[in-house]
Formats: sequence, structure tokens, C-alpha cells
Amino acid sequence: MPELKALIFDVDGTLADTEKDGHRVAFNLAFADAGLDWDWTVDIYGDLLSVTGGKERMKHFLDKYNPAFDQPEDLDSYIADMHKAKTAHYTRLLSQGLIPLRPGVKRILNEAREKGLRLAIATTTTPANVEALLVHTLGEESMDWFEVIAAGDIVPAKKPAPDIYDWALEKMNLKAEDCIAFEDSHNGILSSLGASLTTIITINGYTKDHDFTGAAIVLDQYGEPDSPFTVLAGDADGFTYLNIDMIKALHAA
Repeated sequence: MPELKALIFDVDGTLADTEKDGHRVAFNLAFADAGLDWDWTVDIYGDLLSVTGGKERMKHFLDKYNPAFDQPEDLDSYIADMHKAKTAHYTRLLSQGLIPLRPGVKRILNEAREKGLRLAIATTTTPANVEALLVHTLGEESMDWFEVIAAGDIVPAKKPAPDIYDWALEKMNLKAEDCIAFEDSHNGILSSLGASLTTIITINGYTKDHDFTGAAIVLDQYGEPDSPFTVLAGDADGFTYLNIDMIKALHAA
């Protein structure tokens, strides 16, 4: 049976609950700075999350919700500039401690490092967003914890395509059977399963009703020793919070 060698994490919604009170707020602040009356409500943003990638999300918003918008001649550059402004707002929110890690994340990362497991990230968010989250929640040194940070436009096809996971596996010189992935959404698990990765799911408010067929287990959170998770699908085999022993058991199963 293959030995577990690495953990590969999605970021938004998985490491931290970043969407509703992080990215959504930052987008709206960037729109206001640009003098736009675009307002991504909680419900609208939930719908936009069906599209992966912030720049892609803005284009989808224009197509679906604001087709009358007088688009500039170079829409791609316009959206790219807007996305840079949004990233600046998002980084500021992180620096103010407004977007904490989800329960259990820091503990699991520390356990993995203590036990010699390799760490990687596979996400559609930008490298700048990943760095901001890690630095402001775990410290500057955490950037060195992750052997590979596969993020943003590093591959042309974003999730649900498996490309970002395939790229991370290639860079780490590992096979899918050597690793386990951590996701929170339907697009995420389509991507990880497409790369043949065993996948652990933790839901959030936006993804609680998603289809997670094929997941090794679906949890409401990773939990802590004094704050157990709730199992939504799968078998926790007597564990009450996610730790490396449980992760290894799920990988072996």
C-alpha cells in the first residue's frame, strides 16, 4: 500500500473561510474605488463562485448580471487592473486579522511538519493572495513550509480541471497515490478527483449543499480536541477531530 508522503491544500474556503467576508468585500471595495455601482451581495457572490478565478468571475458577472455595462475596448486589462486593486484590499483585510484560519488548520500543518510530511498548495487564487493569507495568519516563515505553491494562472485551465493538481504533483515528483488533497467545493473535488487524489472535504456556508460524491469524508470542520467535527458523509473511524493519524487512515482506506 502506498505511503502517505504529502498533503495538498486548496486555500479559499479550506485553509480559511475567505469568500463571504474576505474576497467579496474586497471586490466591492475595488468597485467603489473605480466609481462603479456593482454590488456583489452574499447571494450574488454565492452564484459567482460557480466560476473559478477572480478575473473570470468578473467577466461572468458582466455577462449574467450587467450586460448593459459599457465595456472598455481592452476589457482584459480593465479587469486585470480591477483585480489588482481588489487584491490590495484583500491583503489589508488579512493584515487587520479579519480573516482567521479555520479551526484545526494550524495544528494539522504543524503535525504534518513534525511527522515529516511534505506540504503543497493547489488553488485558483493568486500567489499574492496565498502569500498574504499565510504570512498574516502563520507568519513569514510559513512560506517555506510549502514545497510547492501552485496558484492562479500558472496553468491555463482552472478548477474544475485537474491541471493545477497535476502541475503540483509533477513539481513534487510524486504520484497521486502518495498524496491526499483538502478541498471545500464541488469544483475543487472535481479537480482533485480528476487528478486521482484521495480528497478530504470541509464544507462552508457557500458549499454546504454541493455534491461531494467520491470524497473520502465530508466534515463540517477539521475540529479540535475540545471542539469535535460533525461527519456529514463517510466514516471517521472513531476520531472526533482531524489529525495526521486520521488523515493516514483515510489515505490507506
